[in-house]
Amino acid sequence: MPGRDIHSFAEPHRVRVTHCSLVLEAFFEKRSLSGSAELRLQRLDPDAPLVLDTRDLQIHRVESQGREAPYRLGERDAILGSPLEIDAPPAADSVVIHYSASEHASGLQWLAPEQTSGKTHPFLFSQNQSIHARSWIPIQDSPGVRISYDARIKNDLGLRVVMSAESNGIENLFQRFRMDLPIPAYLIALAIGEIGFRALGPRTGIYAEPALLDAAATEFADLERLIATVESLYGPYRWNRYDVLVLPPSFPFGGMENPVITFATPTILAGDKSLISLISHELAHSWSGNLVTNATWSDFWLNEGFTTYIENRIQEEVYGREQAVMEQVLDRRELDKELAEFEPRDQILNIDLSGRDPDDGTTRVPYVKGALFLRQLEEVFGRAAFDQFLKSYFEHFAFQSITTEEALDFIRRALFDRYSNQGKSISVDEWVFAPGLPASAPKAFSARLQHVSEAAGAWIAGDLAASALPARCWNTQEWLEFLQVLPRPLPDEKVSELDAAWHVTATGNYEILDDWLQIAIESEYKPAGPRLESFLISVGRMKYLKPLYKELTKTPEGRLRARELYAKARPGYHPIAQAAIAKIVGSV
Repeated sequence: MPGRDIHSFAEPHRVRVTHCSLVLEAFFEKRSLSGSAELRLQRLDPDAPLVLDTRDLQIHRVESQGREAPYRLGERDAILGSPLEIDAPPAADSVVIHYSASEHASGLQWLAPEQTSGKTHPFLFSQNQSIHARSWIPIQDSPGVRISYDARIKNDLGLRVVMSAESNGIENLFQRFRMDLPIPAYLIALAIGEIGFRALGPRTGIYAEPALLDAAATEFADLERLIATVESLYGPYRWNRYDVLVLPPSFPFGGMENPVITFATPTILAGDKSLISLISHELAHSWSGNLVTNATWSDFWLNEGFTTYIENRIQEEVYGREQAVMEQVLDRRELDKELAEFEPRDQILNIDLSGRDPDDGTTRVPYVKGALFLRQLEEVFGRAAFDQFLKSYFEHFAFQSITTEEALDFIRRALFDRYSNQGKSISVDEWVFAPGLPASAPKAFSARLQHVSEAAGAWIAGDLAASALPARCWNTQEWLEFLQVLPRPLPDEKVSELDAAWHVTATGNYEILDDWLQIAIESEYKPAGPRLESFLISVGRMKYLKPLYKELTKTPEGRLRARELYAKARPGYHPIAQAAIAKIVGSV
């Protein structure tokens, strides 16, 4: 079936879920989530069973029209989980599933008090992308199925609850939420903990643990300005509010674009807004990803390529073109590095994920290659025409989930048919369906980064002392350029000299620290060992963990060290991160 989602058991062409009502209670001592999900149905085939996605849920009973409904829980697939098939009466327009999700749910992380900033209360948060909603909600867990939802959530400690929905107050200790706009299940989000709030503007604010609230409010002070910038380019913000929840450091991603409330890692709190591009990225998802969504995970580039392009445009508008160009340069370097390591099938935008976990497609290819494709369209057709195209794209497909074919058809009609002469210079098929990058792919140049690169060369050649480097005025991107152009491994005396001059091992900037620790591993710089250990144990962001563990495993001694560190760190990692690192170091 065209556009069929191979990562879902659901058959929405026969029976489709349109709304989900959750009534759940979180028990921190047992680390379980129990309650019910009432699903409203569109019965396209009245005789067909309702087929849902689940993973390791305990189903207690199913009801429809006030009576128990027969159900079958199918055999468990290692990637997809188990199908839940429900025989609802032909006239039934809803079912109620009573169930429990355990502490092992892949979409939930239960944190002990010592794993939080406050060290006093436990914390729970969800991460549903790509197919982890099914681990705590019996649902049609496909980005091609959009639903509205409401929820009543209670917890045994009386802690604050936030969700990717409008808060509707408290009733009988249950905190109430409602999302009336249709979203895919992966955008349902939940967090419970000691969470404070700080308003930043009429429609923006920060949620965070109290110890982080001041720093987060300062770092994200530009939220209102960021929203206004995107609205001026691509049309109105449709989600009413835009808040950010800063999670504990075990969060496995930089951010997650849940509507109404972005979940973000505390590792972006650099103190100088130099890592704010991550928030620009998650905000951009309010248009590309949330408003217009990939129909399947093979179409993931429609979410991330468009979003990465818009992120960079936001950075340019708010923080200047030089900042945007520096980020382009660094992104391209990392993409080139990945492409050199990937087999051809993983270099394609419209990736084939048959028989694979969709999380395997979360590489820089859909993000950066996708953005480069759009940037070339901008260069070929002109920024004014391309901006108008994007605005019409979001308007045309608003609140829809679309395939690559649907997106490309719209691109061809809106750009190539209208500006046929310019369109001859670019091959859409080469960009989307072929591995690697076309020879004509845009390549940014930054004079500031070039100066940094020259300084790095002078230092390596011995023409410049580390203490004489102009690093005091470098921002994060300039430091990353410096570290990334250095030869590997570095002689011990050079690593020691740089660390003595600039105290890189002690930096609180996680982007810089991650690159530095990779150099330390490759160069066998022992003084960085304790910081490496504390970093791997305290931070769960996979962007940092994966390259460090990969670097460690390149030698027999390093592999042993990696396994020892992972054994210590594993209890604090999210299940998604646990699975990713286990693949690198082997089971522990």
